[in-house]
Amino acid sequence: MSQFFSIHPENPQPRLIKQACELIRQGEVVVYPTDSGYAIGCQMDDKKALDKLCQVRNIDKDHNFTLMCRDMSELSIYAKVDNVAFRQIKNNTPGPYTFILQATREVPKRLQNPKRKTIGIRVPDNVIALKLLEELNEPLMSTSLILPGERMAEADPDEIRDKLEKRVGVIIDGGALGEQPTTIIDLTETPPAVLREGSGDVSPFI
Repeated sequence: MSQFFSIHPENPQPRLIKQACELIRQGEVVVYPTDSGYAIGCQMDDKKALDKLCQVRNIDKDHNFTLMCRDMSELSIYAKVDNVAFRQIKNNTPGPYTFILQATREVPKRLQNPKRKTIGIRVPDNVIALKLLEELNEPLMSTSLILPGERMAEADPDEIRDKLEKRVGVIIDGGALGEQPTTIIDLTETPPAVLREGSGDVSPFI
């Protein structure tokens, strides 16, 4: 049975953030709010938790995973960012974008795209997500909470609880959210390629 924490979307309770992070460090999978619906995540180095997450989402290990980072300085530890890309990311984060970049050696191989050695990186514009990342002091390995057979990310925490309370360790209720996915920008190409148009404005990258 999962822990269910109702956390205030603007003033997250530090005690609950701390408890959620303790459970994540113990190997639990977490469902948490972002600026583009709910995401599901786990510790970056935890293979068992990643396997559990893949079962919930019904995805394989070749899925393009995202590292959720708290700021630009953390992002640049895990991805190779040249000056042009740095400016583009800085001007558009935090926000509903996922950036595809070359991974550094800090990223476990199993999280990288097997052919291109890339990783998705993002800095969410959501207070709860940022507080979680701050308390964890490392990125969360994440993917949108799109359940098998669905096309959009889950948006209602009560429905998420009904569907997943026996399958994940922590569910964070940050209120009902929109279902629009992130905009995915591939910054390994020049000019950048828009791989998916979502809630982030694509005009700065075209």
